[in-house]
Amino acid sequence: MKAVQIRKFVDSFSELAVTDIPSPVPKSNEVLVHITHSALNHVDLLYSRGKHQNNHSGLVKPPFVLGLEFAGVVASAPPDSGFEPGDKVWGASVGGFAEQIVVPPSVLQRLPTGWTLHDVAGLGGATAPVSYGALVRVAQVKAGQIVLVHAAAGGLGVVAVQIAHALGAKVIGTVGSEAKAEVVRGLGVLGVVRYDKDGWEKEVLKLTDGVGVDSVYDTVGLVEKSIKCLKFGGNVVIAGFAGLGGKMETLAMNRVLLKGAKLLGYRFGETGRRNPQENEEVWKGLTAMLESGKIKPVIYGTYRALQSVPQAMDDLAARKIWGKAVVEIQHPAAMSAKL
Repeated sequence: MKAVQIRKFVDSFSELAVTDIPSPVPKSNEVLVHITHSALNHVDLLYSRGKHQNNHSGLVKPPFVLGLEFAGVVASAPPDSGFEPGDKVWGASVGGFAEQIVVPPSVLQRLPTGWTLHDVAGLGGATAPVSYGALVRVAQVKAGQIVLVHAAAGGLGVVAVQIAHALGAKVIGTVGSEAKAEVVRGLGVLGVVRYDKDGWEKEVLKLTDGVGVDSVYDTVGLVEKSIKCLKFGGNVVIAGFAGLGGKMETLAMNRVLLKGAKLLGYRFGETGRRNPQENEEVWKGLTAMLESGKIKPVIYGTYRALQSVPQAMDDLAARKIWGKAVVEIQHPAAMSAKL
């Protein structure tokens, strides 16, 4: 099969190439999926260059197939897996930039009612559950609250905005460009603030009449300034550091004390490994929300074929992409001939 395989970590995404590798052979407890669509994730940038903590720990090391999020059609499945050939599914596992993938059944979710394979790829199997878990399970966002979502035009952000709205909360989004601000305004937020400009936290406070926000969802690395935006006793959910370029933020702890702030770390993948039941609850709640029609995919564009992955990765690294970028690997109509 064709795949984007990492045989050694790269310095430039132009080094990525489509190669022919043996098709995966499922074990007796695994599901084989024909991938129709994949989506780009910030983690792909790190994995390809060996800069993710999972690279350092040896959990993801060459050779491996790049790509974290996928959607497709089940080719074969164990009798007790709950899946059958022809089922349309989506999920997240290393190996998404390929024509096929083998995964345990627990990795897969059925296509929500009313959604297409392209749609769910544009939501992201390693993206949507992160934002749901962070806002619903960790921050426990309630109706009437105000939530500050950093990088609100990004893959995690556009889902988070919609989840918060579905919960009955109001949202202030931060962005890094005017083009991305327009995307977020289209989601019906209370306001949009440019975090690339000095004094942005004062703008957040103005939008809340000086009271501050109840919760902050931070995937960028803006904890210190975010605390200034909190009302007393509010919380900051830290789910990533995408804006720091590998340099971790330091924090004066008196700021935490003075605001009575709660700093909550959330790592969806590790949480799931330690507590699979928690991930089941996340997916159950998320699926219900998707089927309610309150969340829609926000798709920057669709790249055609695996050969487009290097360009797509360059675009993601350059921060051109808002929402999710989808890679169409095979057209769903072609799957029937393979089953």
